[in-house]
Amino acid sequence: MGRRVLIVSPHFPPVNAADHQRVRMSLPYLEEFGWEASVLTVRPEDVTGVYDPLLLKTVPELVDVVATKALPAKVTQRFGLGTLGWRCLPYLEKAGANLLKQQAFDLIYFSTTAFPTLSLAAKWYRQFRIPYIIDFQDPWLSDYHKQNNTTPPGGQLKYRLNQLFAQWQEPKALRQVSHVISVSPEYPKVLCDRYPWLKPEQCTELPFGAPQADFELLPSLGVEQKIFDPKDGFRHWVYVGRGGADMSAALRFLFLGIQQLRQASASLWQPTKLHFIGTSYAPENKAVETIMPIAREFGLEDIVEERTQRIPYFEAMKVLVESDAILLIGSDDSGYTASKLYPCILAKRPILAVFHQQSSVVNILRQSKAGRAVTFDGSQNVSKRLASMKADLEWLSSLPQQYQPETNWLAFEPYTAKKMTQKQCEIFDRCVAETVGVTS
Repeated sequence: MGRRVLIVSPHFPPVNAADHQRVRMSLPYLEEFGWEASVLTVRPEDVTGVYDPLLLKTVPELVDVVATKALPAKVTQRFGLGTLGWRCLPYLEKAGANLLKQQAFDLIYFSTTAFPTLSLAAKWYRQFRIPYIIDFQDPWLSDYHKQNNTTPPGGQLKYRLNQLFAQWQEPKALRQVSHVISVSPEYPKVLCDRYPWLKPEQCTELPFGAPQADFELLPSLGVEQKIFDPKDGFRHWVYVGRGGADMSAALRFLFLGIQQLRQASASLWQPTKLHFIGTSYAPENKAVETIMPIAREFGLEDIVEERTQRIPYFEAMKVLVESDAILLIGSDDSGYTASKLYPCILAKRPILAVFHQQSSVVNILRQSKAGRAVTFDGSQNVSKRLASMKADLEWLSSLPQQYQPETNWLAFEPYTAKKMTQKQCEIFDRCVAETVGVTS
């Protein structure tokens, strides 16, 4: 039997959430690299989100999944505490403590954006002296909205309260952390600057792995997508993922290029439809469009469609596969790395990415030759790069329907889920070895 890790991931299948992507995609390979996993999560009926039972087919049957309850969102939302991290915290703490008392674990691995649950890391370390790793998929303590003068999700009051909690708990969580994993190369630098005891060698940038097994499974599932008819004669370009104010610069850059090309030749753009899908995490009755207002600014409302509601995971994959082109829209935050890049490459459709020039997405896309990237920099006028944008849009428009790019799969191999899990387990091994060395 290999070493054992307790994975704390409040979002988990069958709920469709980006939070569990790393966990879900690593589970099939952990045993191969010497690790046995138990997953501590929350019951799907207590998690708000898109229910997708097909996701359960991707979780190995031998994985032990312990699901605890959480306070009902309908009740806690009245007090501004609808976030899963707050609702599940007492139940997760009790269930986790019981597991750690009853079973032998070599490591605890937190992989979630339900940030209040990270406060359990230090507490459990004091109780059980088991090394732990924190996987930051997004920053916990952040001044992004203050610096950019934007309204945070949930409003200013809720955001400030969450940030006060982060100011209190983040240093505690990181005081005894064995290792920090992050999808972004920038956040570990911020953490090392913020906490002098945290060393660069304790941090690793590790993007989500490419879910090749999911694409192999997709044809057998009989999934249909309801976003567009791929045989209706239109060219369908798709973007699947969140919107937001931080993406407005990239969107304006994209839409300006399309606007100018349409003015020069409107007929060439008539058959093109742009679909932006799942742009909000909010319930349908509370979701706010972030794409269409910008599309209207540029007179593109006749070819742009925004659907704020998220769709099931495998339906989203079907959308990518049946599209004629895939759009990737980046944040004005240079550290933003879109985990959705890898599924887009695996969908085997040409990609046009609009990203900050420092984002790792740019290099990966160019290395794999799966598409093109147009970059921008917040300190520059986007018009300086408009010629490149228009050239790439014309390239995308010239491709035949269902065109498949000549992707360099050898260059892409290091980004597969298996390779990423191998790196992840090497970090696990190192943390346990270091702990044994300290205590022996």
